[in-house]
Amino acid sequence: MINANELKNGTTFLHYGKPYQVIKYTHTKIGRGGATVKVNVRNLETGSVDNFSFSSEVAFDDANTQKRKLQYLYADKLVAVFMDPKTFEQVEIPLAVLGSQIKFAKEGETIDVLFWEDKALSVELQPKVTLKVAQTDPGVKGNSTSNMYKPAILENGLELKVPLFIKIGDLIRVDTRNCSYVERAK
Repeated sequence: MINANELKNGTTFLHYGKPYQVIKYTHTKIGRGGATVKVNVRNLETGSVDNFSFSSEVAFDDANTQKRKLQYLYADKLVAVFMDPKTFEQVEIPLAVLGSQIKFAKEGETIDVLFWEDKALSVELQPKVTLKVAQTDPGVKGNSTSNMYKPAILENGLELKVPLFIKIGDLIRVDTRNCSYVERAK
């Protein structure tokens, strides 16, 4: 059993028989009353994000999740296909559940996949990935007093803002959590 006070970021738990993972956790105590725990959670089956508020005395069942390293093969319009390198078993995860996470996966890359009762739920990506710039306008020097950004399209089709000095073919590091430019890769 997991107490509501233990629902820290990344914790998985069962609520009404559904697995959830905590995205954001806040604990508040006002006056003489009991403490309240507010969590922003992601439903691991559907991918939807919900907000819940619990009394600090509430307890939940632990969602017995496990991680397996699988190789990403490809994605079509509905599912992403992964393969277990030991057994060569293929696992399909609906793109609706994965959301925008799948854009950062490269074919042939080994990725941690989260399972609950033999059902694949989500992928856990590295916080930063290195991608190649496929298309961007050339930077123009001008009178600027602050950092200037321009749009760029990466090898995976993702569009984001990059500094003016980035050219086509450059490798850049991208934050997978908020889809933003971090630095030029070496």
